[in-house]
Amino acid sequence: MPTESRRDSGTERSPGPPLPRRVRIGYGLGSLCTGTFATVPGLILLYYLTNVLAVSPALAGAAVFLPKAWDVLINPLVGALSDRSRLRGGPRRPFLLIGACTLPPLFALIFAAPPVRGMAAAAYVAALFLLAATAYAVFQVPYVTMPAEITDDPAERRRVLSWRVAFLGAAILLSGALAPAIAHADGGTPASYRLMGVAVAVLLAVGMFGAWFTTRWAPAVARSTAEPSLRAQLAVARTNRPFLFLSGMWFLQALAVGVMLAGVQYFATYTLGSPGAVTPLFACLIGPLVLVMPLWTRLARLRGAKYAQACATVLYVAGAAALALTGQVGNALGYAAVAVIGIAYAGLQLLPLTILADTLAADTARTGKRRAATFTGLWTAAETLAFALGAGVFALVLTVTGFRSSDADHEVAQPAAALTGITAGMSLLPALLAAASLWLLHRYREDPADAPEDATRAA
Repeated sequence: MPTESRRDSGTERSPGPPLPRRVRIGYGLGSLCTGTFATVPGLILLYYLTNVLAVSPALAGAAVFLPKAWDVLINPLVGALSDRSRLRGGPRRPFLLIGACTLPPLFALIFAAPPVRGMAAAAYVAALFLLAATAYAVFQVPYVTMPAEITDDPAERRRVLSWRVAFLGAAILLSGALAPAIAHADGGTPASYRLMGVAVAVLLAVGMFGAWFTTRWAPAVARSTAEPSLRAQLAVARTNRPFLFLSGMWFLQALAVGVMLAGVQYFATYTLGSPGAVTPLFACLIGPLVLVMPLWTRLARLRGAKYAQACATVLYVAGAAALALTGQVGNALGYAAVAVIGIAYAGLQLLPLTILADTLAADTARTGKRRAATFTGLWTAAETLAFALGAGVFALVLTVTGFRSSDADHEVAQPAAALTGITAGMSLLPALLAAASLWLLHRYREDPADAPEDATRAA
């Protein structure tokens, strides 16, 4: 049975008992949703619009970007509703259930467009994607908040997050490899995309219902509340300079990943020469995740999470830059560069969450207030906006370089400038964004003793 306990102001409390294993694993199952929904639309949706539904790159970019950008506005509202919830099952779990009941069918409908093309197709996809993004926010915001509320032990939080990242890697591998394989199994027809939508919806449902069911055994050691509006959340964030630098760093890195993700299918089709090449590309990207994750964890313990994060970022920049030479050197370099990116990506998924958890704990110790819901709401909003903007940025690259849209039955030749833009957008642009994030990481101060002085200066 869940138990309630409180922290008296100014009273230090020892960490509670370890969480049940089923709670740690069950909570991690939710990442089958977050990883899949962050991966598949970013990977496939832009290509689906431009190469199956004959939507222009600019219009397709807007259809992908605007619904996800809506999450930035809806996330604070979901957080506030969750904070005030008095529903049976606690403030978070009922929202997990609502999301689980709505997101999977909405996702399947995105790829079940009627036989329309151009503007009508873009309007249909954008409307369904907007509804799906709203359902995702209902699930994600409470889900991300939960680790700060079910344990006070930093080591236990890391164990919870490690399961989350492990399932995140599994979700990205399954959805990123299987979704394109299903979509292109019959030549990339609308029917094959509909089948892919149903298959991914099943994966979403497994993760979402699994997380909802198993977290019924999670204790409630704390209750955090979020500010009721985005403006109020930003006002709180300005009092915490470490969080500002950390979230800025993650925004640029998530944007780099979002741009690269949007370009993978185009890179496979036009640079590697086969739409099906996206499956082995994803195997190279996610294959190292489970193997190297313990190494990043060990490096973080030995040298600190900030140092490990810097190493992962530099490795990502190197791999992305090398990817630009694929056309000159050959496809083998492309796969090898993606494998290097995959090693770095494992660290980029784990380490920012670890630093974030420590930053939230330091904020609580400094202020005596539990504001995890506010900070995680902003964190997820920044992440969502970055991934949405990634697809929009890549669509802009396609537009500027003259990419030509088509439907599934009529393949068109692309101008040389578009082919160059696809390669550069997949490699050099993400490398520059990730390199810029290193400055913000350098400005981040992980020592909690620095927080009061930083907060005073920010105020």
